[in-house]
Amino acid sequence: MSLSTRSQVIIGLFLMILMAVTRGHHFATINHLPSASWAVFFLAGLYLSGKWMFPLLLTQAALMDFVSITWGGVSSYCVSPAYSLLLLVYGALWLAGRWYASHYQFNWKTLLPLISSVVFVTIISTVLSGGGFYFFSGRYAEPTLIEYAHRFAIYFPRNLSNMAFYLTLATICHIAFTFAKHSTNESQQNQS
Repeated sequence: MSLSTRSQVIIGLFLMILMAVTRGHHFATINHLPSASWAVFFLAGLYLSGKWMFPLLLTQAALMDFVSITWGGVSSYCVSPAYSLLLLVYGALWLAGRWYASHYQFNWKTLLPLISSVVFVTIISTVLSGGGFYFFSGRYAEPTLIEYAHRFAIYFPRNLSNMAFYLTLATICHIAFTFAKHSTNESQQNQS
């Protein structure tokens, strides 16, 4: 996938805005949308060729959490030693997006690698974030694998549906922009 620098900047800004308006109970007045953070990192890995956006998104997520806890009245319950595992979660999502970008083609065959990468990275991310919090946060006196398996069964479908929601919207936008670009190119060729 080769996008112009201008397109990458626009996509990057849009992804930052999307994370800002959907991340938890931070600044958004849109309280009914699920967090787009995981999808944002996947999509940034997919669409943005430079590595500049990854640290920028990490900084944005951490600053939003800091500001919302410090001044926004949001509980700090989730901030624990396990919080650092979010670096691995977001890194996995970014890398899954990069992997899919290398397998992308504008045809139906690309759906299998897309779905496979999304399911796989959502499993990994759920284990790292939820499992990390359960086992390393210090919030649970006696964590067990059996109890975590139960928690995984609860959280994984929700995490996967959140990813599917945002990636479906992104896919629709991608298809629409691709068709619009092709029709513009055809119009220009016909006028020549």
